[in-house]
Amino acid sequence: FFEADGARRAPQLAALLLQFKPESTVVFCNMRRDTEEVVGSLAHYGFTALALHGDMEQRDRDEVLVRFANRSCSVLVASDVAARGLDIDDIGAVVNYELPTDADTYLHRVGRTGRAGRDGLALSLVAPGERNRAALIEERQGTPIRYERIAPLAAQPRGVPQAAMVTLRIDAGRTDKLRPGDIVGALTGDAGGLPKDAIGKIDVFATRSYVAIARNEGNHALAQLRAGKIKGRRFRVNKL
Repeated sequence: FFEADGARRAPQLAALLLQFKPESTVVFCNMRRDTEEVVGSLAHYGFTALALHGDMEQRDRDEVLVRFANRSCSVLVASDVAARGLDIDDIGAVVNYELPTDADTYLHRVGRTGRAGRDGLALSLVAPGERNRAALIEERQGTPIRYERIAPLAAQPRGVPQAAMVTLRIDAGRTDKLRPGDIVGALTGDAGGLPKDAIGKIDVFATRSYVAIARNEGNHALAQLRAGKIKGRRFRVNKL
C-alpha cells in the first residue's frame, strides 16, 4: 500500500511499474473514463498499455485481451466490469489505481496475480480520503496495512521495460479455413523466413487471426506475410 497524491497518482503509478518491473500488470480503475486517461499517461512515459472497459465493442475487447495474453502489451488498464471475463493465469502484478469501495472487490482483484504457485505482486495507491476503504480491507484480511511512499516520476524515464512481443493481425480466420499451422508455415517458409522461436501465441477467430512475434522480428514478419501467401492466398496484414 502506497500513499497516493491525488493530483500525481498517474506519475506515481508509472514510478511503481518502473520500480518493480513486472512482465505483465493489470491496473484496476474504479471509473471507465480513468482507464483511457491512465493509458494515455503511461504511454507518455513509454509503457505499452491498453484500456479495457465496458463501452468497447466485442471485437476491440477481444483484440486487447489477445495482445495482453500474448505479451505484446505489458499493462492492461481495466474497469472491474470489463475484467470479469479475464482468464489469464500468469499475471505478474495487480495495481489498484484507486481502492474499490468494498473488500470483496479488492480480494477479487488481487487474487488474479500469484496463481498456481507463482509469485505475484499486489500494489495499491491509497489517497487520504480512501483510508476508510483500506480499513475495511485490513479488517477483512486480518493483518495490519503498512504504508510506503513512492515518489512520482518527474520526467521521461530511461529503462522503461518494453513488451517482449508485437502482434500482427491477419484479416482472415476460421471462415477462410485458416489454422495456426498455416500461419507458422507462411512465416518460416523460404530462405528468408523467421526462426520458429520468434513466433509466439497464435489466436484464430472467425474472420481475423493474430500472431505474436518477437519484438525485434516484427517488421521482418510483417514483410514476410505481405510478400508471400498463406494457403496460396494473399490477405491483408497489419502490425498493431
